[in-house]
Amino acid sequence: MGIFPGFGSWISKNNQQPHKAESKKSENDESKSMSEKDPNNNAPANNKIKKDYGYDEKEEMRQHILWHEEEKKHPWHSSPPKAKVTTKKGVYHMNLEITIGATPEKTFLWLTDPWGSSFLDKKMWRDLMKNTSRTVLTEDGPRKVIKVKKFVVFDFFSLTYIPIPLHLIVEENKKDLTGKYKKEKVMLMKVFEGNYKVEPVYVDQERLCKKRLPKSAAEYRKCSGGQGKIGSKLIINQYFQPYPPFNLPPLSWYIRGSTIKTSKNLLIALQNTATSARKAGPLKEPPKSF
Repeated sequence: MGIFPGFGSWISKNNQQPHKAESKKSENDESKSMSEKDPNNNAPANNKIKKDYGYDEKEEMRQHILWHEEEKKHPWHSSPPKAKVTTKKGVYHMNLEITIGATPEKTFLWLTDPWGSSFLDKKMWRDLMKNTSRTVLTEDGPRKVIKVKKFVVFDFFSLTYIPIPLHLIVEENKKDLTGKYKKEKVMLMKVFEGNYKVEPVYVDQERLCKKRLPKSAAEYRKCSGGQGKIGSKLIINQYFQPYPPFNLPPLSWYIRGSTIKTSKNLLIALQNTATSARKAGPLKEPPKSF
């Protein structure tokens, strides 16, 4: 899953290595992990039977064309991510919400993609977050439990950037477009867990459906004459608590501020990925199964 932490206090000299080398190593480690560690990966991917959990390739292609054509006429302007942080019994709760100009299925795919990274900083041309290792522990229909190692980039006082490792247990559900995660090993963190979900946004419902606002994608397609775009609302709840003395001011203030800033940067990168997809023309071949 795409998880959105950013704890600035996880600074170690061992992590201060060139990011390009880290990124290259990440790709090699992940490829090895997916081929050798996945207990369900005993056969070549092309020979596997792909199950359908409600994903409609034709509908996804139709939505892609709608978004692409509309982007040429009236570009979608993404609203900045919203973040709210509260504290209870020493545990921080960060609630994040963001609207993305792409379908829920595509947004979920970007979040959970085990191979690539949808969190690209185009200005500095670097991955802000990327998997380095991924092992499937259990798989039951649309539900999958994964042991994942990844890094998230932290900007240290705008002077340099450091890849911070995260070792997590993640549960993904393709059918519900939800996920949850907890720490296996996260530096300095006593508590580190959270959940997320992707919900549909019927972008053109007021314009095309008038007073008859739809309650489902089927109703939306009918009342909009098949011309209504479907976007996504991503909701994330992150809970974290540093070990002492990092849970005390002023260190706790620094961790809190760094978390919010880094998380917003990751979400903005995800919005930029959606913008690039909208600008791209229709695919020559149908997209792969969800």
